[in-house]
Amino acid sequence: MPIPGSFKAIYRIFTWVTLAGLVLVLLLILHKSSPPDITNDSAAAASAEQKFEAADQAKAAGLPAQVQLNRTELNSYLAQNLALEGSTQAANADASGAPAGTAAAAGSDQATLEQVQSSVKDVKVDMDGDLIKAYVVFDFHGKDVSLELEGHLGAQGGYLKFEPVAGKLGSLPLPQSTLDSAVEKMMGSAENREKLRLPPDISDIQIADGQAVISYK
Repeated sequence: MPIPGSFKAIYRIFTWVTLAGLVLVLLLILHKSSPPDITNDSAAAASAEQKFEAADQAKAAGLPAQVQLNRTELNSYLAQNLALEGSTQAANADASGAPAGTAAAAGSDQATLEQVQSSVKDVKVDMDGDLIKAYVVFDFHGKDVSLELEGHLGAQGGYLKFEPVAGKLGSLPLPQSTLDSAVEKMMGSAENREKLRLPPDISDIQIADGQAVISYK
């Protein structure tokens, strides 16, 4: 039985619409969203270090301790302490093992393809009210892709807890169900679970009035 011409036309239209939709989704993912306008400052990083040192001294004296960081202090501190791709910390980590040429030549010391293609290149954190907004740029198959996550940060049972409320991959908004599932799997993983364990002297971490508030026991 011959297929009606109208059905063929509808099928072609559906095929092209689907293809166009996939191309649009791909373009949105590969189109990086704009990062938050946050400036890193060495003085702000030093201020954060001083606050942590003051908290250590208060704990040693048996006094209650709390550290409050604004977004400039938090981002400057992270910039100095995170070993991101191309950063000084990452370069030092590579140099501590063996020279770059030697490491490249030795197969046992080579990074896996997945590590190279999924390396984080930039992290920025913004805070608004009781919400934390993380902006991450990572290398995916040679292309920079951005990921934005927004949610509530806290502590539960000695572990860091994050409840997402919004997110985007590139310029593509992510459904709430996708965010919840991804965060649940990440935090449910045994390996990641240990990475989310808080130091034993920290009782809580939360975002309040646009600042990160770290409370000690």
